[in-house]
Amino acid sequence: MSKEQSIAAALQGIVDAGRLAGMATLAWRMDGAAETTCVGWRDLEAGQPIQRDTLFRIASMTKPITSTAALMLLEEGCFALGDPITRWVPEFSSMRVLRSPTAALDDTVPAARPITFEDLLTHRSGLTYGAFHPHLLQQAFEKLGGSIDTLVAPDEWLARLATLPLIDQPGAGFHYGHSTDLLGLIIARVAQATLGELLLHKIFAPLGMHDTGFRVPTVHHHRRAAAYGFDATGRLTRRIAFGGGAVAAERLEDMSYESGGAGLWSTLDDYLAFARMFVGQGAVDGVRLLQPQTLALMTANHLTTEQRAKARVLGNPLFAAGHSFGLGVAVVQEPEQADRLICGGGRGAVGWPGAYGGWWQADPNDGSVLIFLTHNMVELDEYMRGLGFGAYEAIARFQALASARA
Repeated sequence: MSKEQSIAAALQGIVDAGRLAGMATLAWRMDGAAETTCVGWRDLEAGQPIQRDTLFRIASMTKPITSTAALMLLEEGCFALGDPITRWVPEFSSMRVLRSPTAALDDTVPAARPITFEDLLTHRSGLTYGAFHPHLLQQAFEKLGGSIDTLVAPDEWLARLATLPLIDQPGAGFHYGHSTDLLGLIIARVAQATLGELLLHKIFAPLGMHDTGFRVPTVHHHRRAAAYGFDATGRLTRRIAFGGGAVAAERLEDMSYESGGAGLWSTLDDYLAFARMFVGQGAVDGVRLLQPQTLALMTANHLTTEQRAKARVLGNPLFAAGHSFGLGVAVVQEPEQADRLICGGGRGAVGWPGAYGGWWQADPNDGSVLIFLTHNMVELDEYMRGLGFGAYEAIARFQALASARA
């Protein structure tokens, strides 16, 4: 049995058990060899299978792309990592910080210093996601009107975000959240363009990523994987909206807000074109995105030992052992301890998964890239009831089989 057949067989069992509708995987090596597996359905009801060119919403796999675009502007001298963001977003000039994560919204102190570009790239801005804090802070974040699909215009969204208190002092600790969304809107202002236009000009067009963007053209709608979650009995069901209703299966055409943190659609081959930068010293097939020294900065550890130890998402440790965080990507520090659901590989390998089940890693040690895409649209309360974990089992199976030596 070939490696592709082994991967397909391992993943087919998860589809057959009704734990995912379908998924697509790609394992690429520096010599150009690529193993692709497509299992299950992009449209379960219509019997339309996942194919290599199926389009998926990639959620937080968007973050490394937005971060790369920011670093390209850094190289052009548009700003320095230590620069306050207030030059570009004066709305953030008078930030307040909660005395504690559970404090009342008016129980705050002034921010000790402005948020910097480095704070945003390392998630040390003090911003968070409201869904991680089921108390008054979550209610306050709901006033944003959404963070991926929203009819709120970018400037208004920024103004609303600036009125919310930070959960920590800028630079103090890693708090996963809206830092990359804010970064995306700032670099759009810097470039005097929309974020979509900036990413197209800087990354997508040069790399031939024709299927990546915040919207899917009507002519390609049939290639999209439908959004699937689970009903109360744990059975796969199609979803019209998810993320508390903040994310629609169909993005409305008049939405001008573009989420640099979670908004992109993409395909296996498009994301491969981007991820190869991390095993090509900043370049892909002669197209240079970042200088080697900038890529080295991006993939270096930027957290202190204490910040690594305290980093949490929903109470779960992220970087206490195995990984740290660079500028927009997780970085493997101790391979033998690394949680491979963040990313595996040797020391210096990078990746960052997405909430809808997407996952990738790029390992410069052996020049490999692994990509896994699916639609696993599960709410936080459903995870607490044990739903939606088929995606993580599938990633683990794929990573183990794809990484095994022939």
